[in-house]
Amino acid sequence: MKLLHLVATELRRLTATGMARLALVALMLVPVLYAGLYLWANNDPYGNLKDVPVALVVEDTGSTLDGKAVNYGDDVKEQLLDDASVGWKVTSGTEAAKGVRDGEFDFILTLGPDFSKALTSAAGDTPEQAVVELTTNDTNSFLATTIAGQVAEKVRASITERVGKEAALSLLNGFATVRSNLTEAVDGATKLADGTTSAADGAKTLADGTATASAGALSLAQGAGTANVGAQQLDSGLQQLRTGSADLPAQANQLNDGAQQIAAGNAQLSATANEVAGTVQDAVNQVPAARADIVAILDASSLTPEQKAAVLAQLDRVGTAIDDGNAKVQQANAQIGALAAGSAQLAAGTQQLADSAPALTNGIAQAADGSSQLSGGLQQVAQGSLDLSNGMQQLVDGSSALSTGLNTVNSGAGTLRDGLASGLDDVPNQTPDQRETAAQTISDPVALDTSAVTKASNYGAGMAPFFISLAAWIGIYALFLIVKPLSRRAVTAMKRPFLVATAGWATPAVLGAIQMAAVFGIITVALGYQVEHPWGMFGFMALTSATFATIILALNILLGSVGQFLGLVLMVLQLVTAGGTFPWQTLPGPLQVLHQVLPMSHAVDGIRQLMYGGNLSLAGADAGALFFWLVGALLVSYLGTRRLTRHRTLRDLRPSLIG
Repeated sequence: MKLLHLVATELRRLTATGMARLALVALMLVPVLYAGLYLWANNDPYGNLKDVPVALVVEDTGSTLDGKAVNYGDDVKEQLLDDASVGWKVTSGTEAAKGVRDGEFDFILTLGPDFSKALTSAAGDTPEQAVVELTTNDTNSFLATTIAGQVAEKVRASITERVGKEAALSLLNGFATVRSNLTEAVDGATKLADGTTSAADGAKTLADGTATASAGALSLAQGAGTANVGAQQLDSGLQQLRTGSADLPAQANQLNDGAQQIAAGNAQLSATANEVAGTVQDAVNQVPAARADIVAILDASSLTPEQKAAVLAQLDRVGTAIDDGNAKVQQANAQIGALAAGSAQLAAGTQQLADSAPALTNGIAQAADGSSQLSGGLQQVAQGSLDLSNGMQQLVDGSSALSTGLNTVNSGAGTLRDGLASGLDDVPNQTPDQRETAAQTISDPVALDTSAVTKASNYGAGMAPFFISLAAWIGIYALFLIVKPLSRRAVTAMKRPFLVATAGWATPAVLGAIQMAAVFGIITVALGYQVEHPWGMFGFMALTSATFATIILALNILLGSVGQFLGLVLMVLQLVTAGGTFPWQTLPGPLQVLHQVLPMSHAVDGIRQLMYGGNLSLAGADAGALFFWLVGALLVSYLGTRRLTRHRTLRDLRPSLIG
């Protein structure tokens, strides 16, 4: 009850007069005004960039691409004006330069005269990089320069994507043409491989055939040589025959003349012999009649039979001799007739021989001439056959080399076909729509897929934890301008330092909680920020304010006005080490240590965890750190109050420099 009495007494003192109440209300509103106005002013600065004046200078004279006139500068200008991400104003370079110096424009984005030529130069032999000129002036705003860099990078990325897509599409179309031609090349290489296979087989067959032909040519050369030798022998014989038969017609005539004479003589001899034979035959034919006449004479004679027989015997011997002689005559006559006939045939033959001898001689001469020609021809044939054999051997060697070469060509054609087929597989086979999609992907290959464990709704919500913590410190610091850290009457009268110190902390802690309730209402109702754990965040804000109240109380009890001043210094120190704007890891090393120690860092982190729906265990750890500061500062306040209850120094009796 004593505690509540002491707190109520202090509150009654703070509201005793109208001016006191006005002062209390004004100081109570300090954190509300600070946090509310600052967060309201910076609620969504990036959403209001469309009001930032920016000069856009387009001096592009255009270029030609694939026979078509292009002007990327005008295209970019239209795109930027349609996008309206900032307050673009198209102007000249002179007016833009004057405007950025005078503050009319925050920065200038310039596309030079050769902008399109540079973008299309990649298709030529002297490619060059297009330049987007960015002109800034930090006297207008340093953050405007940062924003200008982001805008310029966005423009550069957009141009890169568009030009990259066109270049990639052109490249992919070229790949499609290459693939089509490569497909034809693969077909041609396949036919070439098949053809070289057939050619290699044919070359092998040719090599085998030429080997056989070479063997035949060798045999022909040998046969032609033999024939040549025979022809030369024949020619030599025929030349001798022609020489020997040169007198044959005359000799045949002489022979014929002799044969004709012999035939004529034999004919006369035959006629004579024939007459003799006829005569002899007539005589023989008369012998019987003569014997009969003799017999009759003998019979008429007186001769005895013996005589008659002896006469007849003699007569018969004569008859027999006549018959024998007649037979020989007849035989000789026949032989002479045969001789005459033979002589006639011989004469006829010699006549034919004589008649044929000139023609035979001429034939022999012609045969001799022909044999000479035959010999010469066969000699040429023999030489030609030898040359043919040598040529066929060369042809065999050439055919073997051709077969080997064609096998090499066939292997190379197979390698070419396989290589082209492998290369064909590596060339993408895409439809026009697929190439369009691929070109889009190549020009913008990486998409940023953002996912957030927690997320602030806007820039103001992102800065709220820092300014809430800062407002809590400022609010408590302002309250101690009118709130007495300790009741001197209580210190003197009660002699209960813990109760007095607790009462000195409770009053600003209650007022601080009210401040935090007002700030919480501004944040959630007026500014509409989303709070994931509203009750937890409010309780944490109240704990933060109470902790800050304890720290400032301890400084006031220990050091009085100096402690009040050190509270201001400590606020500045926490302002730079709390990590409310940039990550605390960017701080210098000593300030990073202070970040880990000072309470505002834990206040900022704890409010973030509760406001964005983060890790509640971290928020609990931050609450523990604040509670540690609270207990520690309260202990220091207790020790300081206990000292005051026992003895006081001259400094304790001097009035405060602040109030």
